Amino acid sequence: MGSGAGSFLKVVLKNFDVLAGPVVSLVYPLYASVRAIETKSPVDDQQWLTYWVLYSMITIFELTFWKVLEWIPIWPYAKLILTCWLVIPYFSGAAYVYEHYVRPLFVNRQTINVWYVPRKKDFNGKQDDILTAAEQYIQENGTEAFETLIHRADKPRRSGGHAVYD
Repeated sequence: MGSGAGSFLKVVLKNFDVLAGPVVSLVYPLYASVRAIETKSPVDDQQWLTYWVLYSMITIFELTFWKVLEWIPIWPYAKLILTCWLVIPYFSGAAYVYEHYVRPLFVNRQTINVWYVPRKKDFNGKQDDILTAAEQYIQENGTEAFETLIHRADKPRRSGGHAVYD
């Protein structure tokens, strides 16, 4: 009888990731998500929405790279540890990953401004650039004069086959 319990324990330990994975990554988050929906606090809603976004990203990663991942014997255990870190509220792993990696990627997309002119400092240490010059022009001549200047630059007149700017 003792050897039967020992062999059962060996099977459980050998397949721990197969048994614990769905519980940690699906069953508990599903239960916690339903409870979060029923509370009035938006904090737990955000935690579990964040978790499901990250879980989806992990699943897409696994589906995309499954041929590579099957050659990595520790992947199921690494995924289990990562999932525990994301799920357990004490660590707030889902919130951390979302705030530091996912959100900047999707929400705060960096755009490259090809018209950017870096600020230079003149000999007095003052900032000297296009924005400073525009602000100074507006202060001296008013916003109407600045708008007129912009419109004049946008609309060239034709004179003798050549564009002429006022």
